[in-house]
Amino acid sequence: MSRLYGDPIEVWTREGEPIQFVWQDRLYAVRRVVDHWVVAREWWKTSEDDPGERRFWRVEASPGRRLGTYELRFDTAGEGWLLIRAWER
Repeated sequence: MSRLYGDPIEVWTREGEPIQFVWQDRLYAVRRVVDHWVVAREWWKTSEDDPGERRFWRVEASPGRRLGTYELRFDTAGEGWLLIRAWER
């Protein structure tokens, strides 16, 4: 079962992909990227400086031994990361 969050998180990346993140004061190591997709905003909300993309990653990650699946989002407009959804085991 998944839960929706929308919590701001701090993310470290390598070559544009998340490799670890901090959520609720815990450091999660990304074990693998399950899926990645990009959603464009409506054309009237974009500009040359801001293409208005939201980049999503579904990753398997863990703060230790307990592995879970997490959906992360990067918003190019605000350059901020959110944890959108979590499937914890």
